[in-house]
Amino acid sequence: MPLRGLRKSSYEVIVVGAGAAGLAAAAELARAGRSVLIVEARDRVGGRCHTRRMPGLAVPVELGAEFIHGRPEVTLSLLRRAGVAGVDSTRTQRFVDRGRLRPVDAFAEARKATRATAVLKKRDLSFEAFLNTRRLGKTTRTFSRMVVQGFDAADPARVSARDIAAEWKTALGSSQMRPQGGYGPLLASLLKGFSVKLDTPVREIRWQRGAVEIAGVRARQAIITLPLGVLQSGSVRFSPPLAGKREALEKLACGPVIRVAMRFREPFWEERCPNVAFFHSPRAPFPTFWTPLPMRAPLLTAWAGGPKAARLTGFSEQKLLRQALASVSSVLGKNAEPAAFLVHDWQADPYARGGYSYVRVGGTGARGELAAPLEETLYFAGEATDAEEAGTVGGALRSGIRAAREIMQLRARRACARAP
Repeated sequence: MPLRGLRKSSYEVIVVGAGAAGLAAAAELARAGRSVLIVEARDRVGGRCHTRRMPGLAVPVELGAEFIHGRPEVTLSLLRRAGVAGVDSTRTQRFVDRGRLRPVDAFAEARKATRATAVLKKRDLSFEAFLNTRRLGKTTRTFSRMVVQGFDAADPARVSARDIAAEWKTALGSSQMRPQGGYGPLLASLLKGFSVKLDTPVREIRWQRGAVEIAGVRARQAIITLPLGVLQSGSVRFSPPLAGKREALEKLACGPVIRVAMRFREPFWEERCPNVAFFHSPRAPFPTFWTPLPMRAPLLTAWAGGPKAARLTGFSEQKLLRQALASVSSVLGKNAEPAAFLVHDWQADPYARGGYSYVRVGGTGARGELAAPLEETLYFAGEATDAEEAGTVGGALRSGIRAAREIMQLRARRACARAP
């Protein structure tokens, strides 16, 4: 059924999703004087940024994004506007090797695997197949796989080695800060000048050129910031379907991620490793966990991504806690019970269906294809649509601003065309 004229109560733009991309898009449009509504399925804003607090802890607990990767200008600009400081993280690492803790720089080891990429100029390969073309030491091979799974949340047998090599040249091993107070308060600073409708899962998006209807509200245009996993799942129906996006969606994948945050009665690891921030146990179910250093608190965060997380997804919170504690014990040799814990399985989250995106073999250019607007009506944002900083909050923020500006540029072109 065609959408007829817009009602007077309609907004100019509807944004689907109140994560970093959606909030950035709405804020950019609102500053330009556009009327905007965000429709969000959750009872909170932030999306895959989820800041929590635990009694007895002075530091925030992140169940989603935690770090600022590199020096993304859009994130740093938001920090300045919000008056929030960035806290540099401590990078000292140890890994367990035959029962002993040894120093390591996981990112430096991983980057050794992508120093020679001539084979990828001829054709793309999976990262696993690419590793098989290289003569590498055991530590380098181990940590390159770990970083693909953990840092990129990707399956080495499916992810594009060409894309990984390009990303690791610039992003891997760069500085990492945390927003002081967590991402939650930082993103909340964007909540100005537009409306937000929470607890409103979108089931269907009806659209035609120049008109959309979402959750009973009509607008001229919409910015879709649904996570890649949600778009691929078909849980949100587009009418008519997004035929022009099918190929791009097939070239991308959303990697599973699980986090377990554990507050202990005391930071027992400081007795043995007082200034170590990151611990790695390659064979453990949660192969990496970290402390909040340089902020000191009795908090450990266990992380699993890619195939490791896929094997754990759907487990009960208690079973995930047991697996996380076993991973800690494999490194520190202590069986300590936490005083409190929080878990988030992003693959099992129906409004995320994964942690963040990666490019499959042969998928070069898919992010740009996914970002391209349809019929000057549907615009697309989210970390999966950003070719430079995909998988990060910075990439999500950039994409939201980009989509908002695409709409404003369209309006400007139309105004110029109408001018005498």
